[in-house]
Amino acid sequence: MALGSVGEHQQARELQNNAFTRLRRILGDDHPETLLSANLLGATLGALGEHQQARELQTDTLTRLRRILGDDHPDTLTSASRLAADLRKLGEPDET
Repeated sequence: MALGSVGEHQQARELQNNAFTRLRRILGDDHPETLLSANLLGATLGALGEHQQARELQTDTLTRLRRILGDDHPDTLTSASRLAADLRKLGEPDET
């Protein structure tokens, strides 16, 4: 997320989307590396103000992480936190 940290969110989105698409194709939807990539893409979407799209991706990612890594894994907790932020931005109750 180095590009995002210097304000290059759109460029970060393009690179992350490309990586996410390839990881899904090569490793599958439930692989931890694919899910980490989805988490990063979701954060970038949120930074770009695309909270509804981020919410959809983060909801799916959180469901998969809970099933694969469990509720207490750091990646699962990060995903839940990011989803909660998107829900707040959308004015929806935190259901994470």
